Amino acid sequence: MGLDERLLELRKKEHLSQEEVADKLNVSRQTVSKWETGQSTPDFDKILPLCELFNISTDELIKGEKEEEEKVVVNNTTEIRKKRAKGIGIGILSYFIAVVWIMIAIPVLFINPIVASGIFLLIGGIGTTYIVYTCIVYKKEKEKKDEDPLLKKIESIVSMITLTIYLLVSFATMAWHITWILWIIYALVIEIIKLMLMLKENKNEE
Repeated sequence: MGLDERLLELRKKEHLSQEEVADKLNVSRQTVSKWETGQSTPDFDKILPLCELFNISTDELIKGEKEEEEKVVVNNTTEIRKKRAKGIGIGILSYFIAVVWIMIAIPVLFINPIVASGIFLLIGGIGTTYIVYTCIVYKKEKEKKDEDPLLKKIESIVSMITLTIYLLVSFATMAWHITWILWIIYALVIEIIKLMLMLKENKNEE
């Protein structure tokens, strides 16, 4: 962005007309118009008054350094979110694989239950480790709230529903050694919701 475009953008940002800028700088409106269209540039003695008027530094006015820094921050934030989404997605896929495995290993493949359960826990553990690692390495930017209020409400609702189903099914069937899988499904659903919210946020920013 050139100086002319920056001047135009700054003036609009401050909701000032060309006449108002001209009055504050003791120049004509035509002079301000020429600055903004690139026909001329402000004289040296007008640089500081312009900076004071728009409350920016000379580097921001002339070089646009702050703007470039903001672009870098936005790009880095988007890249971090993409990596978080990818990591959580891989973890969720691992949960799916673990659930499918335990569903077919014993009744279909006739694998020893202990071996099948061990492999199930191993796959689930790998997925959980990947998600935890991703969330630690690619932390959310500091200026964001630690917890999304919407996500917090969804987690509370889903956890209550899961607990209710778990207790009802467990007491009805007395299959406590199997019904605990519901909590794996709960974790899977929460991670899917987080991924969806993250992807939606990325799409809105882009």
